[in-house]
Amino acid sequence: IQGRGTVVTGRVDRGTLKVNEEVELVGLTETKKVVVTGIEMFRKTLDEARAGDNVGLLLRGIEKEDVQRGQVIAKPGSITPHTEFEAEIVVLKKEEGGRHTAFFNGYRPQFYLRTTDVTGELNLPAGVEMVMPGDNVKITGKLIYPVALEVGLKFAIREGGHTVGAGVVTKIIK
Repeated sequence: IQGRGTVVTGRVDRGTLKVNEEVELVGLTETKKVVVTGIEMFRKTLDEARAGDNVGLLLRGIEKEDVQRGQVIAKPGSITPHTEFEAEIVVLKKEEGGRHTAFFNGYRPQFYLRTTDVTGELNLPAGVEMVMPGDNVKITGKLIYPVALEVGLKFAIREGGHTVGAGVVTKIIK
């Protein structure tokens, strides 16, 4: 909104958010501090938003070009961007819409995290040569862009627009 700020939309994942609160925009680019100058839900202006609310936020201190799908707005210091993590994944079988063939160390799928696809590399544990459709395995993921990650975050593994697996972050490495 010209002269007022930038509007972003999304779901409040946890906690509460109040007007005039300073927050961080985390992931994909350098973390930036911004101020929430307005909260709107179902075309009503609110003083605060709570977990579960789908809201529009008016932000001061950032341009529209600096905001990307998949970024997270958070209380300063509460979540940080990372590129490397450990996870447990399940690879979908062909009948479930997954791959027909195995994949190997260094496989480069899209990781669908929250609301964005990020290319990454999937590395297998020592001694595991390949992963077959239907397998459960522990992996190390390396993303090409930093994303707001935390232990317990669920994600999809995608290839050519199709979901071929699912996982959950078990440890942050970097």
